[in-house]
Amino acid sequence: MQQPSSRPAPPNSRATRSNSRPTGPNPTPHNPAQTDLTQADTPPAQPKAPPTQPTASRARSRAHSLSLATGQRSLGDPTIHYSLWPPLTNGCPRTSTDAVAYPLEVDYAYDRVPADLFDRPAAHGLERWAPLLPPLSAPGLGEGNTPLVRLADGVYVKDESRNPTWSHKDRLNRVAVSAAKSSGARGVVVCSSGNHGASAAAYAARAGLPCAVFTSPHAPPAVASFVRAYGATVLTVPRESLRPLARRVVAEFGYHPVSSLTDNAHTGHPFGPEGYKTIAYEIFLDLGETPEAVYVPTGYGELLFGVWKGFHELTLLGLADRVPRLYACEPAAAGALATAIRTGRPATEVPVGPTEAYGIACPVGGYRGVVAVRESRGEALTVTDEQMAAARAELSAQGMWVELSSAAGLAALRAHHDGPAAGPQNTPDTGGPVVCIATSSGFKDSATGTRTYPPMPADWGAVAGALSR
Repeated sequence: MQQPSSRPAPPNSRATRSNSRPTGPNPTPHNPAQTDLTQADTPPAQPKAPPTQPTASRARSRAHSLSLATGQRSLGDPTIHYSLWPPLTNGCPRTSTDAVAYPLEVDYAYDRVPADLFDRPAAHGLERWAPLLPPLSAPGLGEGNTPLVRLADGVYVKDESRNPTWSHKDRLNRVAVSAAKSSGARGVVVCSSGNHGASAAAYAARAGLPCAVFTSPHAPPAVASFVRAYGATVLTVPRESLRPLARRVVAEFGYHPVSSLTDNAHTGHPFGPEGYKTIAYEIFLDLGETPEAVYVPTGYGELLFGVWKGFHELTLLGLADRVPRLYACEPAAAGALATAIRTGRPATEVPVGPTEAYGIACPVGGYRGVVAVRESRGEALTVTDEQMAAARAELSAQGMWVELSSAAGLAALRAHHDGPAAGPQNTPDTGGPVVCIATSSGFKDSATGTRTYPPMPADWGAVAGALSR
């Protein structure tokens, strides 16, 4: 099929960071003639509460006043724009076909970004970045501002397991659950057997919304307990039934979907990756420069796209002069994005072989990942379970306990680009900083909590022997 047109390229000028007002180009303005929707750019007005009490309506109003989001843009054809509301969770209605569904992204009034936004003190909570996010109408849990840990060889690890529910998904769900709140949804629904479900349940509880989590029978026991702890309704069904049942919950119960509902390619929530782009902002500020390369554990490609977009926006705002190469790191047992890149398609469906990296073993890809790899001049890499286990052990030896899927970034660096030929900072590029994103805690692994450890004899000989090994 014909490939969709490429999104606009960043400006050619190599601007340097300053305290002057950003001068990056404006996004293409919204054209009412190009929209298929009649909804206004803001959600329906909510009933007024007594003026003596703080209200959710006031919180929404304040969130909308801080956000500079102007609308949604099709990734299938970046010249097509839609209003900001409602979020188009089924993909772009004008470019999607029976063969592939194309997702959307959010546009902003970049010329109105506060000049001091990137000079403000670091802080937990995505409120720090409110102008460059969709309206944050739901309360947060202190997500973001995770540490950038330097390993002995100079490689950096962005440890997303330090988020409130111990994964990167908290950034997405702060934004997506806010969309549910702004839209007046009766609840939130998600299809997930791991991090996404736990995070959505937590943020829905924080927002006062019921949450339905469709999960497969193979969800790790520890994660299943985690989701239930937040009061979510957990619905365990065969994997092929997840999305059809979730779509019916949306239609009949008025719940807002915060995960993908499309079968022919992953679209996901159009607001979700906007939360992920704050990872790029933080990396840039922590390093004081743009890294040469970022290695990203990749399933559906939402995180990968979000990181790319964050760096792309830094160039639009005149703060950075380039985007780093992005490396999508998938399990060799799947590799939907690697297959799409290799075959020149916008998305592919692949069989999934045996793997413990369940968090990124995705049978279907999404066009977001293709955009991120193409626009960053990156590459889609695959790694085996053994390579991820070795990377996980390396991180554990440095005090970071991560899920097997979470170690895919470091595993891909070590397997594909490490060694003397890669340069002093273990990169195939020019020797600058390299960052590997670690997405989630080892608590989420399928084997966690399933083993028992018998007691040892209570005598000194046994203790000394154990310490001498």
